[in-house]
Amino acid sequence: MKSIQFSRFLFVAILFFALSFEGISQAESASYYTISGTVKDEGSKRPVAFASVFLPGTHIGTVANLNGYFTLKVQKNLDVTNFAISHLGYRISSFSIEDFEGKTSEFLIQPHSIMLQEVLVRPLDPRELVAGALNRIGENYPTEPYRLTGFYREAIRQRRDYISISEAIVDVYHSSYTTRASNDRVRIVRGRKSGDVKDVDTLVLKLQGGPSVAMMLDVMKNPGILISHEMIDFYNFEFIDMVKIDEKTHYVVGFEPAVVLPFPLFIGRFYISADDLAIAVVEFSMDLSDREKATRNFIQKKPANLRFSTNSTSYMVSYQKIDGKYHLNYLRGELEFFADWRRKIFRTRYNVMFEMAITERSTENVERFSLRESFSRRNILSDMVPVYFEDDFWGEYNYIEPEEAIDSAIEKLNRQIQSSK
Repeated sequence: MKSIQFSRFLFVAILFFALSFEGISQAESASYYTISGTVKDEGSKRPVAFASVFLPGTHIGTVANLNGYFTLKVQKNLDVTNFAISHLGYRISSFSIEDFEGKTSEFLIQPHSIMLQEVLVRPLDPRELVAGALNRIGENYPTEPYRLTGFYREAIRQRRDYISISEAIVDVYHSSYTTRASNDRVRIVRGRKSGDVKDVDTLVLKLQGGPSVAMMLDVMKNPGILISHEMIDFYNFEFIDMVKIDEKTHYVVGFEPAVVLPFPLFIGRFYISADDLAIAVVEFSMDLSDREKATRNFIQKKPANLRFSTNSTSYMVSYQKIDGKYHLNYLRGELEFFADWRRKIFRTRYNVMFEMAITERSTENVERFSLRESFSRRNILSDMVPVYFEDDFWGEYNYIEPEEAIDSAIEKLNRQIQSSK
């Protein structure tokens, strides 16, 4: 049996003692409408994290942040009048672009309960549901190459303070779901970084691979990373619940390791469409019952007298059904580590977060760009983009609004930059 070990890729941390700084990019003038606001539950009025915000009938959209806040940019030459918001367990809601353009608003979405008479009857053997979903990858996901535009962000926190934030607009050559993931390519269109938001000690933590490695989270393109036909017997499965996603019923199937292997397995949930057995959402975390084994898969380089221990991990990937096929929509990962120098009493907590939203998809002018243009799994994003956090940097590109804590860190950085001029 030959399988891909997920932990070899997501994510490799590199520790060393230098940062690089480069020149500053320039923003473009805009010719678009802008809609901003917070997605909230209609009943509780609580923010809804990671809601999909999109233009129906197109391949354009974005994702709300952890606080439910989003900004959507709509080209003025597009023939669209409404935008929509969807989320797992909620009804799709439609809103007028004209009514909300140029404003910061509150968008209420309604929870969607399951009606028993709507449920499609299938044999609810959870293992067979997962096997069926794997069998239908060629039917449920694109079988032609796509050009994707995405927004990628990675951030590193030391205790409560952000020490690094890097962001980029990326261009992705995404091959068919029936071909090897190694055919895919990612390149940076525009990027920026924070430098050091907080003065840190001698230890600097960086992420290797950035958006190129993050794309490995597309587990339906790379089933061997999580659960493939060859790996399905390594897991136990459990039918947990049924939920609505985009008005469609989905089975919730939990999984956990059934065996112990030399590399870590995972614990999580699949959300599988009752209509076509497509996996629409996956939520999972690494099995940390052997923390030393798990940690070895993340650390690429470190000082000999530094100890690292993985405390928690979580990953999520979602797909959006467009024109009968499920397309990659959003992915996110979070890791928490503890680091301590030998013979010292105290240890330091580090949190690493990365996320990517696919903001546009196209089958036109799809060409696989060269390796020279591509972002390698060995590259480090923070070494390749300039320090720059002024407004309107992204121009007409859609992006994920920063979370409140990241936004505060960026404001702090801007104050530092201004005071140094």
